[in-house]
Amino acid sequence: MRAVAGVWRWRHNPLRRSTDRSEGWLALTALLLIALAAPVLGWICGALTDDALQESVRAQQAHRHLTAAVVVRRAAAPPRFSGDQESSSGRAAQTSVVATWRAPDGRPRKGTVSTASKVGGPGSRVRIWTDDAGRPALRPMDPPTAHTHAVLAGVGVFLLATGFVEAGRRLVLWRMTRRRYARLDRAWARAGPDWGRTGTGT
Repeated sequence: MRAVAGVWRWRHNPLRRSTDRSEGWLALTALLLIALAAPVLGWICGALTDDALQESVRAQQAHRHLTAAVVVRRAAAPPRFSGDQESSSGRAAQTSVVATWRAPDGRPRKGTVSTASKVGGPGSRVRIWTDDAGRPALRPMDPPTAHTHAVLAGVGVFLLATGFVEAGRRLVLWRMTRRRYARLDRAWARAGPDWGRTGTGT
């Protein structure tokens, strides 16, 4: 913004260099990209991510089932999947147990699961999530959590786009400055040997 304002104030100044106008246009272009293009990219990414996650939520809720399992004993090692969680966005205190349960088709199953339910002794019941085959599964994601992830993805894309625009602006400005200094060096090399001598240029 300072570059754009400075060029606008100096637009009629006879000391203005040709590169000043280019720098002003460069800053204005970067500002427009950050103010307009980056939010649009973030919104598009967030919307697409939300659509994909909501579809995943529907698929998980259709193919994951909450069931009651009977505790056989406490487990020594943690399982691969958590059976029951208070929410899909955060973990409650988990207890690993060896339990038996029935798959959705009625077949008996046994394995090591973890649960946030209060665990008693052998024979107590805990809640676990299973897939269609009766295998332990993660709790399905809920729509608000999916929406939050989509918003974070959109914000991340916006920040990434903003960073790319600013990095590109700085790179182009650096190259313009190097070319300007190179032209000054060449002009000084031509005028330097005769600079300050009486009658130079006459």
